[in-house]
Amino acid sequence: MNAYWLILTLGFCVILSYLYSFISKATRIPSVLLLLITGIGVRLVFGPELIRISFVNKIVEVLGIIGLIVIVLEAALDLKISPEKVTVVRNSFLAAVLVFFLSVLGITAVLQFFLERSLIKCIVYAIPLSIISSAIIIPSIEHLSEQKKEFIIYEASFSDIIGILVFNYLTAEAAFSISSIILFGFSIVWAIILSLMISLALSYLLSRIRSHVKFVPILTILLMLYAMGKLLHLPALLIIMVFGLLVNNKERISLSWVMNVLKTNDSTDNQYFEELLKQLKSITYETSFIVRTFFFILFGYSIDIQVLTEWEVILIGSSIVGMLLLLRYLYLRYFLRAHVLPELFLMPRGLITVLLFYSIPQRLQLGSFNNGILFFVILTTSVLMMLGLLLYRADVINLSDGEQPL
Repeated sequence: MNAYWLILTLGFCVILSYLYSFISKATRIPSVLLLLITGIGVRLVFGPELIRISFVNKIVEVLGIIGLIVIVLEAALDLKISPEKVTVVRNSFLAAVLVFFLSVLGITAVLQFFLERSLIKCIVYAIPLSIISSAIIIPSIEHLSEQKKEFIIYEASFSDIIGILVFNYLTAEAAFSISSIILFGFSIVWAIILSLMISLALSYLLSRIRSHVKFVPILTILLMLYAMGKLLHLPALLIIMVFGLLVNNKERISLSWVMNVLKTNDSTDNQYFEELLKQLKSITYETSFIVRTFFFILFGYSIDIQVLTEWEVILIGSSIVGMLLLLRYLYLRYFLRAHVLPELFLMPRGLITVLLFYSIPQRLQLGSFNNGILFFVILTTSVLMMLGLLLYRADVINLSDGEQPL
């Protein structure tokens, strides 16, 4: 393709995505769903020969990694920590943990029943399908109340981190034992400590840089830290989240030595840091927008719509989605005793699911697994999220007996 045509094509995709964001605000149809449909439409019109699918898959994987980092950072930069939010953080964390592990068990049972393969391989495939996609849900919930929005952001972020931790453990270990689980626990504790140290160092660097070029080095370091964490089998996503929370909540930090790192008594320095924070948020939002645009268009292009009509895909995919809905309903209604709408339907699978599927080692791959099941679950849960958002009205929610608002 001619370089100028390529520039026009890329520019058209960005402008189209920007228009989709306005359509999403007006109609509550998630913009990422519109991007997926656009990618599918391009493949139907121009055919799979337009871009080699192997090349598309590699680009999707790279964009997925970058997208995951900037989206989690974007979420962390939107969250404020305060004593009043202990309840919502606790509820979202419990939701992420319990629903995740119950979903893994449920999906594993579905895969074993239909595919009749080894337990460990079915578990590895169940993990990506059990993770809520922060890349899809976070840009789609601006219509919700502030309390519901915070619950969803925390839940999606916790779900990403927990899912990646468990996935990395299962795919890295050749054999499983009590000692390996204990070692895994220690690696999480070490990762949390490391995350705090690195986040403080990056915050200090951010507050002291006076050069015109300051955010690109910080974002580059975050990308490199994530890559190193993956190579060392550490939960590097924690570093991203802790850094965002630390920078956005510096006024809540009470330790004097930490305060000296993040702010000073000089009002000029504090004003400078606040201005930096605004710029960092702006750059993160726009980077997230660009990455999300090309990821979901290319992922939509990689979907062969024909496989979605196969009976095996429909049967197994519907069973998985049904299991996810049932488990989420039971948790929200009977454990959390909260109003279930629209949270019941806000469980899309997407970027992180695709990313982890591409990361499954050869020795743990299921030859009988139809990738159409993955596409089916992602598209169906995205449509369900759209329906939940369309039906949601903050001013007409009626709580049943015993139900609590989130």
